[in-house]
Amino acid sequence: MRRTVTSPRHKALVTLIRTEREAAGMRQEDVAAKLGQNYMWMQRVESGERRIDVVEFCALASVIGFDARKAITRLFELRA
Repeated sequence: MRRTVTSPRHKALVTLIRTEREAAGMRQEDVAAKLGQNYMWMQRVESGERRIDVVEFCALASVIGFDARKAITRLFELRA
């Protein structure tokens, strides 16, 4: 298995998070603060430098306001 941070699914995940955040009218700083992180953490998430575990993904979805289950389903539909 190749590194997940370079996989098409990881790139799609990063794009999904950024797109949902922007659609919600939130800045990286806003999301990071609600999660008790600094904005650099969010910047690394959105740049693809940092892997996101499932618990973090659910927290991001909750703070940003999108359905994590539907998002995961869309990611699974992508070719690996």
